[in-house]
Amino acid sequence: MQPSRSFPAVIRVVGVGGAGTNTVNRMLEIGVEGVEFIAINTDTQALQGTEADHKLRIGRDLTHGLSSGSDPHIGRDSALQAYDEIKALLKGSDMVFVTAGEGGGTGTGAAPVVAEIAREVGALTIGVVSRPFGFEGRRRQTIAGDGIVELREKADTVIVVPNDKLLEVVPKGTTMLAAMKIADDVLRQGIQGICDLVTTPGLINLDLADVRTIMSNAGTAHMGIGEAGGEDRAKKAAEGAVNSSLLETSIEGAKGILLNVSGGTDLSLFEVNEVAQAVTEAADPEANIIFGAVVDPVLGDKLRVTVVAAGFSAQPGSRAGEVAAAPAGEPVTGGAGASVSAVAGTEPAEGQPSPAGDGIDLPSFVLPKRSVLDKTEVTDKGK
Repeated sequence: MQPSRSFPAVIRVVGVGGAGTNTVNRMLEIGVEGVEFIAINTDTQALQGTEADHKLRIGRDLTHGLSSGSDPHIGRDSALQAYDEIKALLKGSDMVFVTAGEGGGTGTGAAPVVAEIAREVGALTIGVVSRPFGFEGRRRQTIAGDGIVELREKADTVIVVPNDKLLEVVPKGTTMLAAMKIADDVLRQGIQGICDLVTTPGLINLDLADVRTIMSNAGTAHMGIGEAGGEDRAKKAAEGAVNSSLLETSIEGAKGILLNVSGGTDLSLFEVNEVAQAVTEAADPEANIIFGAVVDPVLGDKLRVTVVAAGFSAQPGSRAGEVAAAPAGEPVTGGAGASVSAVAGTEPAEGQPSPAGDGIDLPSFVLPKRSVLDKTEVTDKGK
């Protein structure tokens, strides 16, 4: 992070469990600015492998430094025991992301506790989690479903990425190691996409107030990122953002939408208008659309569209229809801006190291009464 640059919002990303820690590690590798990272786990070995700003080992008296044994009850109790320590780490936050792979023990059980504490300190709280692969078994799927329901009750909004969607977009010859690497990176991209809306300056800026307007108490959310170059790049990028193949939701029926358009120095007013029209057509006619725009020379001839949709009256649609340029509907209001690309992590087998390997081309898009026990370990980076 550049010392000379200040950020108006305090944003913290909390990786809970194995997959959550992997997501934090990916963001650290990329070098995301304006964000503080926290890793929470029962597993001492897993925490030793992260460079997060703060590391918190929970469940000291329950797991003795080992994993939660895929038991979400142990994960939850471990987090409750560390309630005060977690609250101290989150105090002063404006926005908190809680990321985990659903279906395991620590991520599934502890994430709702972390989310509840984050909201208690006044932060906009966004869960970004994954559903496990189908081959991981019915029991793990059931645990994941229950965990997502509980997380939705505690967080302002939750974005869910089913890992099975990866089977639809990666080549058949993709190795297991590479697939797991992509899965871990999905959560990273989803979080970074929203962070950049707040931290990246633009021609028309989006800020924390805009994000809060759309995502506060919003339940389920959809996030999509589309990127395209060449002819019809605006339409293609809008299609990619609205019809994300890696999510189980669409923007259909959303009452609130954050829309950001990023492009190189050749970004035209016509293209911005075309994107806005396409997204407006796919959304609810009465949707509140807050718009941002960024000129980023690094994009070259590429145009990137980021869409965050929330405020569904019922469960969001499973997939939006084909997007095409259409007459503008409701007026698009100005807010603040940014960019990114999004694809979700899966909690690795308990006690297993996180996958490694770079150079992979990623698809573009997307409590009961607490009791506090003693001796929970908190480690600050550099201390």
